[in-house]
Amino acid sequence: MSTAAMAVSRKEKTAALVEMCSVRLGSALFGVPITHILEIVGSARPQPVPLAPVFVGGLVHYRGDVLTTVSLRQLLDMPPKDGPQDILVLESSGGCFGLLVDSVGEVLTVSSADHEPNPSILDGRRRALFAGAYKLKDSLLVMLNPEQLDPMRLGAAQA
Repeated sequence: MSTAAMAVSRKEKTAALVEMCSVRLGSALFGVPITHILEIVGSARPQPVPLAPVFVGGLVHYRGDVLTTVSLRQLLDMPPKDGPQDILVLESSGGCFGLLVDSVGEVLTVSSADHEPNPSILDGRRRALFAGAYKLKDSLLVMLNPEQLDPMRLGAAQA
């Protein structure tokens, strides 16, 4: 085996594999580590909350409780989507909340060797929401930071 092949082999062995649930917002592809996801709820229609911050997507009934949802579209300054959206029920240090996305895709296994940090040109707010990107064969998977998406944290940052 050549020295270059041994170096590549060693790099592959040290690269950690991470499982991400892929989600779409329009044509953009995002990923959430599956370790933060409790459940996926399809075709949900959250009830609006009057006078709530713009990032609050509404409230939904979830297993006998009321779950606050965060609209990823609103956080990223995208126009609202008409019709039902999927919800990822996420767990964070502040409790459970829902993340509204256009659609949930498949679980992808990505390698830390394919991870790129956030570009330096991102503003501070987006830099906090994103945790870098993974290079895929045909596209990029922008990794979301679930802790930063928690509605309590977003509300405190907005205040």
